[in-house]
Amino acid sequence: MENSERLNEVYQPKNDCVPEDFQNEVKHFNLFHLKPLEPGKPLVIPYRRRDFYKIMLVMGNSKVLYADKEVEIKKQALSFSNPMIPYQWEHLDRHREGVYCIFSTDFFDQFGQFQQYEVFQSQGTHVFELSDEQVTEVSSVFEKVESEFNSDYKYKYDLIKNLLFELIHFGLKLQPASQIENKLNSASRRIASMFLELLERQFPIDDLHTSVKLRTASDFAGQLNVHVNHLNRALREVTQKTTTALIAERVLQEAMVLLKYSTWNISDIAYALGFLEVTHFNNFFKKHTVKNPTQFRKSALSEK
Repeated sequence: MENSERLNEVYQPKNDCVPEDFQNEVKHFNLFHLKPLEPGKPLVIPYRRRDFYKIMLVMGNSKVLYADKEVEIKKQALSFSNPMIPYQWEHLDRHREGVYCIFSTDFFDQFGQFQQYEVFQSQGTHVFELSDEQVTEVSSVFEKVESEFNSDYKYKYDLIKNLLFELIHFGLKLQPASQIENKLNSASRRIASMFLELLERQFPIDDLHTSVKLRTASDFAGQLNVHVNHLNRALREVTQKTTTALIAERVLQEAMVLLKYSTWNISDIAYALGFLEVTHFNNFFKKHTVKNPTQFRKSALSEK
């Protein structure tokens, strides 16, 4: 994928989102303020994949696109970005302000498994419209994060990690009720979590020579050392979906991204997604979207 962005690149003063007084030594965490859009500046932030996580409070009418989803923010929102999914922000007016922090998995080393939460998973909700009261609450947490970040306190990063978890749980409480699971068997949760992590680990596909290796329920069951029926039961209990359906959804999601935003030809995309024949990929894609890959790409390009 051409538009990839790594953590150290964020610290380069290449746009108005990054302060000029960035630190030379790249850390696993940093905090920035969004500045108002200036006349002549583009309203669209490029569609990029990143190797870091982001939690952002943003004010202003805008639209965010990620995977095959499109969400419009009327006034203000809290968003959670993960490196497995590319995002594009389109500001619909000139008003823009906010604050965001970025961090890598290394920042939370031996501190907690933040990736397990729905706000950072492909099936979860990543963008939440906020009321004025909620903005005040979230802003207060970000202010605490910034205060600690700028302090000389020896254990400030431990405090910051706790504050980030506070933001994560704030977002989790805003998740649609249909995504809240109650009284699930702990073993099923654990298996489902391992499956989803293993599934996501195969994406994003950024190399033409890379091909998805785990494509079937049996492939994943073997990797997780459980019987395929056990895996299916656990995933049905936790997600209400079959193993095959979850795999297909994620492969389809990646296929849409590659068709929209890469210059790879259809056969390259088919190979990267683990299809031995282009016709198999065409049939798979048309089954789930009605259009074949070529039609989908033409339609997507015409909408840009």
